[in-house]
Amino acid sequence: MTQKELLYLEDAYNHEQNIIEVLNYSTEIIENEDLEDFLENEIRTHENMKNNIKKKLEECKNE
Repeated sequence: MTQKELLYLEDAYNHEQNIIEVLNYSTEIIENEDLEDFLENEIRTHENMKNNIKKKLEECKNE
């Protein structure tokens, strides 16, 4: 994997982290239970994406 591709993955990881932070904040201020459930599902989705990116970054750094 090229250095440019690694930097892209690091950016993607940081974007996922930012999305998770915004979603977490949103769940704290939302009063609609259905919307809160939706946001919590989105948090799990983005946490999975972030973990997949982290795993790939670790694999590449160990090569």
